[in-house]
Amino acid sequence: MTNPLLAEWTGDFALPPFDAIKDEDFAPAIDRALEEARAAVTAIAENPEPASFANTIEALERAEVGLSRVLGLFYALAGADANPAREALQRELSPKLAAYASEVALNPALFARVEALWQERDDLDLDDEQARVLFLTRRGFLRAGAMLAGDDRERLTGIMQRLAALGTGFTQNLLADEREWAMNLSESDLEGLPAFVVASARAAGRERGAAGPVITLSRSLITPFLAFSPRRDLRRRAYQAYVARGANGGATDNRAIAAETLRLREERARLLGYESFAAYKLEPEMAKTPQAVRDLLMRVWQPARAAAEADAARLEAMLHADGHEGPLEPWDWHYYSEKRRQAEHDLDEAALKPYLQLDRMIEAAFDVAGRLFGLEFRPLDTALYHPDVRAWEVTRAGRHMAVFVGDYFARASKRSGAWCTTMRRQAKLGGEQRPIVLNVCNFSRPGEGDPALLGWDDARTLFHEFGHALHNILSDVTYESIAGTSVARDFVELPSQLFEHWLEVPEVLARFATHAETGEPMPEDMRTRLLGAATHDMGFQTVEYLASALVDLAFHDGPAPADPMQKQAQVLEEIGLPHAIRMRHATPHFAHVFAGDGYSSGYYSYMWSEVMDADAFAAFEEAGDPFDPATAERLERAILSAGNGQDPGEAYVGFRGSLPGVEALLKGRGLLDDAA
Repeated sequence: MTNPLLAEWTGDFALPPFDAIKDEDFAPAIDRALEEARAAVTAIAENPEPASFANTIEALERAEVGLSRVLGLFYALAGADANPAREALQRELSPKLAAYASEVALNPALFARVEALWQERDDLDLDDEQARVLFLTRRGFLRAGAMLAGDDRERLTGIMQRLAALGTGFTQNLLADEREWAMNLSESDLEGLPAFVVASARAAGRERGAAGPVITLSRSLITPFLAFSPRRDLRRRAYQAYVARGANGGATDNRAIAAETLRLREERARLLGYESFAAYKLEPEMAKTPQAVRDLLMRVWQPARAAAEADAARLEAMLHADGHEGPLEPWDWHYYSEKRRQAEHDLDEAALKPYLQLDRMIEAAFDVAGRLFGLEFRPLDTALYHPDVRAWEVTRAGRHMAVFVGDYFARASKRSGAWCTTMRRQAKLGGEQRPIVLNVCNFSRPGEGDPALLGWDDARTLFHEFGHALHNILSDVTYESIAGTSVARDFVELPSQLFEHWLEVPEVLARFATHAETGEPMPEDMRTRLLGAATHDMGFQTVEYLASALVDLAFHDGPAPADPMQKQAQVLEEIGLPHAIRMRHATPHFAHVFAGDGYSSGYYSYMWSEVMDADAFAAFEEAGDPFDPATAERLERAILSAGNGQDPGEAYVGFRGSLPGVEALLKGRGLLDDAA
């Protein structure tokens, strides 16, 4: 029988034929696609004709079309719906794909053709996008070791294969810990919990085949449990399990993986001529240097720490008033912070959540995208990879723009967190190719027959990931290598964090924040209190984030630590992390940094982008309309549709006129007065 992964996908919008694909189809399809890609690359390198942009750069852009198609689908499924067969194939593929990438990057004949074009670039009559692709292609070869020779070249290949295997192992260990832990609750353990937490715990129990309600390590379940459970012993047990992910000893312990990863990254950087991995990694980013990153983080750290310590004193007083002795502990913070929010802002999460229905928040995100960019969303009735998953066709003025796929509920087969990925990216080379964009979240599953309700942080997450989706949906470039979110790591979070601002626009809440039972809109005074509480607990949120970002930077800026856990403790002591706050992501479960190179030395990028997103939304405020057409058109033209078509700093200046300072960020987080 024909392997459906190798056959032409002829269904609507060339979607993968999910109902025909079996796990055993992937390995032979990937092997075949690898063979075809190798053959195409070899043909480019050995082409007897002189190098041209078409026969070298454009040919490289097309060389991996089949491989990208199969891998885009496989890795989407491996992250969102893992099973033993997919995990085993991931482990097998990691070193194999790393070896192939090294073959391409270290092919001297291929690089010679690229270099020849670079030397002749002024005479090639390239347009701006082509010139950018040539620059990025050459830079990619150089940063992958194209100038290395002999033993150094062989060693780099070995390092890259080992790093790929370590990243896969880290991810699978973390998923295993999250999948295997659950805390069973008795009926008495449910006392004091709001109905939505009880419903989510019962749904989690059903999903895991438990006899009753359970608390899992899904953030959308454990965070409200920590915020509402009056049982300090249960909060402590759940919290300690959450922060122990990847550090429980045995086969799933990630500490040795982290140490080896850091050693190999340092060696890789030194082979390539850099003094540290951070120097290597940050060179193509907006920040450029480790010192620029540290300056930003420490500029925010001092006011954030001061705010957090002041909050901790208030919360500890509440703890003592409840009859508990000793200091405020990390498993106490969410509980007393929620009590304080209710007292100071008259805002109860349990009363708020019925107004934040998942389906209505999806509608809100779609409506904002429609008002800003003219997009329309039509539900699709098509086979997908899991019953939870939904899809929509995205159009503009009747033109097909993308297929958007949403996978929103937590399950044991899905890794934690939330992310955006593509099963197919936008391109024009060789014919118009529109993207298939996937948003994955881990919201708590509702009870049987009940609507799915979100917390405010969940709703922000939905808007955040949809901002990434828009970056892919609106992409309008010729070359796939620069499409959509293929931009600098410290620029990629700008569209996602910027889109979060529209969730707070009063008219958006007035229309879409409607009660799950009555259909009534959120009362105006509740909206006012909700928005007024926007900076509640911001000291805590900023400190836990910055602690992780500073540890990430310290890991990579200098010699690799022999013991990452000891280095983590040293950094946290030096910066004075408050006792009751922990890193948002401790080393053994810091997937941003250790599941791959993506955010290594780059976890700071959320804050770097936030400096811009606060300033970018101010452009709409200055125009007097959060949906100002001229500002939205400028945003799309300069940033959302442009991919990596130009330097990100130049792209931002093209939208806003100048780069912003840190003051807008401090003001947005309610920290400006403390910084004065």
